[in-house]
Amino acid sequence: MLRIPRLVGPIRRTWQVPGSKSITNRALLLAALGEGTSVIENVLDSDDTRRMREGLQAMGVGVRDGAPGQLLVDGGRSRLRAPAQPIFVGNSGTTVRFLAAAAVLVPGQTTFVGDEAMARRPIADLVDGLRQLGATVDCSSGCPPLTVHGGQLRGGSITMRGDKSSQYLTALLLIAGLAEQPLDITIEGRLVSKPYVEMTRRMVADFGGLIEETRGGFRARRCSAYRARGYRVEPDASSASYPFALAACGHDITVPDLGTRSLQGDHAFVDLLKQMGATVEAGAVITHVIGAADLAGIDCDMHHISDTVMTLAAIAPLADGPTTIRNVANIRIKECDRLMAMVTELRRLGQEIEHGDDWLRIIPRPVVPATVECYNDHRIAMSFGVLGALTGSIAIADPDCVAKTYPGFWDDLRACYGTSAWPRPV
Repeated sequence: MLRIPRLVGPIRRTWQVPGSKSITNRALLLAALGEGTSVIENVLDSDDTRRMREGLQAMGVGVRDGAPGQLLVDGGRSRLRAPAQPIFVGNSGTTVRFLAAAAVLVPGQTTFVGDEAMARRPIADLVDGLRQLGATVDCSSGCPPLTVHGGQLRGGSITMRGDKSSQYLTALLLIAGLAEQPLDITIEGRLVSKPYVEMTRRMVADFGGLIEETRGGFRARRCSAYRARGYRVEPDASSASYPFALAACGHDITVPDLGTRSLQGDHAFVDLLKQMGATVEAGAVITHVIGAADLAGIDCDMHHISDTVMTLAAIAPLADGPTTIRNVANIRIKECDRLMAMVTELRRLGQEIEHGDDWLRIIPRPVVPATVECYNDHRIAMSFGVLGALTGSIAIADPDCVAKTYPGFWDDLRACYGTSAWPRPV
């Protein structure tokens, strides 16, 4: 358990956010499929990215350490081999989804297993898409474990749901250029987290592929091979939401190397902080947030930036008036049921909460000191870590779970205190 002291301020500082998990794992897979050696810079080193690295190595791809923050990836489809043992993915959704799609290119059987939480995370939509492409996939429960019988990716036309997770679509788009013919994907329903799909399209283009948006979905053009290249990972916009939120509540924080040119839709989180009253100065590759004396509650649709829902909900108790977050049913199938987790923990902190299947409303009340349960979810821990720093009323029950995407988070938060005391976990 980690008790978080109140941050005395206001503070003014630069906060260097580590590389994006989403970009790192996409870049690793694209480099693995590219012919030759790619050099990936500013790689995030976290539980999720290590699962991706280990999975690719098990499938025959060479992944080596270079300079600090750098990985060298010896890729090419000809290197791919079916692993002798099941690949353990932990609770990394990107790893199991991206590698399950890539396994269609691998002759033989590739089995993926995860931890207890992963065994409850749906993957049926991806399995259905792979089966429409002619792949044989064993997955009895609709959740991992699953076994892919690979060797051929034929392309053609398929239909996929888009309302649960964009990662199922992304998984297919990452490999689609290596199919035997173009791949047309028609999307049923509203596509969730569409900025992540746009990120995928742009990154596939960087490695030599081409994905076009069509009236009803997407078309991936066939290419002979992806190309190896140098690639720099930008800072993680979802992780940047924590210093941005901290700044909005009375502080002054700059995040370098992340701005309006970002590939990541979650950078739009700062637009919500601006609506609440914070000052936001965003350049092409830098973002500066200055806090307001009083934040206003807002009503917002976070369908496309749902990884930052917990950040906004965690600071909502400090706003003047209710905050309503809408259209976020998809967060119920993440590392945990994030919607109900936030409802439960905010109530534990004395907040008045209303909620439905895809929305919640936080009606601010005085924050009651409590220990927050994290449900082994990194984003819940970091979000309430911010509220703890702003109030001094919170202890985090499982601080180590941040290692999934941001192992150095507590060190970076601790740095805001300067020489002030920071307690050790107890």
